[in-house]
Amino acid sequence: MKEILFLLADLWMIFAGYFYGWRFIRRYGNHLLGLEWMVVATSGSNFLLWSLLGGDSDSVLYDVAYFFDAFSRSVGITLILVMGLMKVTHRYKPSLGVDIGVFAVAIAAGLVLRHFHDADPHTDPVAFAVAVFYVAVNLVTAVFLGYFVKQLWTAGARWPAIWTALVTAAGTTIAITYDFFPLPFDDASRTIFYTAALTTWGTQGFVYFRAYRALHNHNAASAANPTHASRTLA
Repeated sequence: MKEILFLLADLWMIFAGYFYGWRFIRRYGNHLLGLEWMVVATSGSNFLLWSLLGGDSDSVLYDVAYFFDAFSRSVGITLILVMGLMKVTHRYKPSLGVDIGVFAVAIAAGLVLRHFHDADPHTDPVAFAVAVFYVAVNLVTAVFLGYFVKQLWTAGARWPAIWTALVTAAGTTIAITYDFFPLPFDDASRTIFYTAALTTWGTQGFVYFRAYRALHNHNAASAANPTHASRTLA
């Protein structure tokens, strides 16, 4: 049963990543969020294939999985997420060079930080520093998302604001638990934890897209009719 729930959680994350990533690009021209969502989906696809093939730690898919993990935890669902959301919070439109540059930084971070996935942060000081870095950038991102929630609430998009706050809190809980607080009742493969993590990450992709859409629509309505800027969008 645990394995089935794990596979369903991974499939959910894959679907949310590809589907809403494509919609970010197609509907809003937001390549930062669209491509990052697809990176998350590709990570889930790789993780699923690795699991179905037996979960061998000597497999190249194992190393690829931790590259994607480091990519998104360090820069993807942190800096790239913030920059992408700034399109609706600050009318920010990065140049092509900025888009390429931030993904290059994410790739470099993934290549470097993936080497520490097997180290124990409780005994290895470098691994501990990397784990603290992951939590720190997640917390900084959560602060910005708190501002994003406030923008949604002010715009009248109450339910998107509530769901964004809840899924952000869940994501931060996963980030803190990931390296520092393994579940004592979990198995050696951390099936329960990864099921919760994949479910949360997939739900973040879904919720953040809908929240982005709500604020985008509010901005468009405000530009067209400023006197009705505060109408409810939830």
